[in-house]
Amino acid sequence: MIVFDLKCGGGHVFEAWFGSSGTYEAQREAGQVRCPICDDGTVTKALMAPAISAKGNSKADAPGPAAIKSALAMLAKHQAKALESSQWVGTAFADRARAMHLGEEKHVTIHGQASIAEAKALAEEGVLIAALPLPIVPPDRTN
Repeated sequence: MIVFDLKCGGGHVFEAWFGSSGTYEAQREAGQVRCPICDDGTVTKALMAPAISAKGNSKADAPGPAAIKSALAMLAKHQAKALESSQWVGTAFADRARAMHLGEEKHVTIHGQASIAEAKALAEEGVLIAALPLPIVPPDRTN
């Protein structure tokens, strides 16, 4: 397939794809190439910038399974370390976070569960919260 920028007699520029340059010429001569904007059949090739690909492979290689596993292990380690100094409050998270925000409770680091609606409401109220990057099993549900 080949792509051309084409221009009609009315000055409209549009893009069209053809099987080859010869196919374009044959269709143009047969009156089959028309402007999609004004239906003008007087169509010529317009100037177009050449498509020049970058030298070599410009895309970075995707990380392999070992790198992904290592990154996830590091993330899990840091999350576990952060949770050591945080108090689990379970489903009371939204209420406790709101109470601390309003000054009704002492500020401490907590983690727990909140529905999407609760999390949105907290954010709208200006309560600073963040989702954990990795899921955790609640302490009261461990085997």
